[in-house]
Amino acid sequence: MGSTAEWKREPLVSNRDVCIAIVDYGLGNLFSVKQACEYAGMDAQITSSKQELFDADAVILPGVGAFADAMSELKKLDLIVPLQDYSQTGKSLFGICLGMQLLMSESYEFGMHKGLGIVDGDVVPLENISSFFNGVPRMLKVPQVGWNQIRRRADHNNWVGTPFDGLSDGEYMYFVHSFYVRPQEDALVLSRTRYGQMEFCSSLKYNNVFACQFHPERSGRQGLLVYENIAKIVATTQ
Repeated sequence: MGSTAEWKREPLVSNRDVCIAIVDYGLGNLFSVKQACEYAGMDAQITSSKQELFDADAVILPGVGAFADAMSELKKLDLIVPLQDYSQTGKSLFGICLGMQLLMSESYEFGMHKGLGIVDGDVVPLENISSFFNGVPRMLKVPQVGWNQIRRRADHNNWVGTPFDGLSDGEYMYFVHSFYVRPQEDALVLSRTRYGQMEFCSSLKYNNVFACQFHPERSGRQGLLVYENIAKIVATTQ
């Protein structure tokens, strides 16, 4: 399943003309995301500047932590409306982990909190996750921490043209989360993941918006391929 040591190799593509802005609002694994972008040949900058976001060819909204805290920080930095406006420009916007959840209309993490509303849907907790071991039911730990598979929807023949282009159905990615998103439109779901007896949306695509619940920057070689695909997508839509 690979390791971040692979980042020491030379990038497989060269897209230095692609400028990607990584939103800095105090909650996110920013350096790892930047490192993955640079591995994929992109010029990546970490910023909380509205102007730099709009000047970028694409924006990544990463995040770890609590939904309400994240929205509070985005509000303090006056980034809520700029991110909403950016999603309407046609440029690519990518949400990772908490960043995926922030794209939704609302979250039920420690109360109800409004999100960016870029994608209709909500964020709900992983609860009462059960599995079976030797025929005996057992409760799984929450948060889910570790490797798990992403699978295409039954009506998706392939992931060509998406950030998952070239990945196998059932590829393993690295997850750390206690909540998951429920988009209102099932057609937006790009992949699903099973945890115990439940299945949840682990990635989605909505026009120029892509988001995933897992951390591709922590998912070894297959995760780096996601960033290489992002670079190609952005380069071809400039």
